[in-house]
Amino acid sequence: QVQLVESGGGLVQAGGSLRLSCAASGTILGTDVMGWYRQAPGRQRELVATITSSGITNYADSVKGRFTISRDNAKNVMYLQMNTLKPEDTAVYFCKVSRYLISKPYWGQGTQVTVSS
Repeated sequence: QVQLVESGGGLVQAGGSLRLSCAASGTILGTDVMGWYRQAPGRQRELVATITSSGITNYADSVKGRFTISRDNAKNVMYLQMNTLKPEDTAVYFCKVSRYLISKPYWGQGTQVTVSS
């Protein structure tokens, strides 16, 4: 029902910036919560940030003040602006859509972000 495609990843130096995009195909509902997650090798996938259709956001402590999540409901696109990147931000970043009362969320394929020191 929903297909998600991430883009914008790449290799940057510490202190640099990247903007990730997640384009959604299919119907995104007003109750859907969208978010960014990341997973580094050998580590569990972790929440980076979430955003509701009304713009309510939540961030992991590790990215507060550096990352900004946003959402364009008309275009079904979500963004993650990442500033002051650190090597520990290196991971595959995934787009996620969580639908109310649906146990299985939608995931994108992920985009690699690598931050060199």
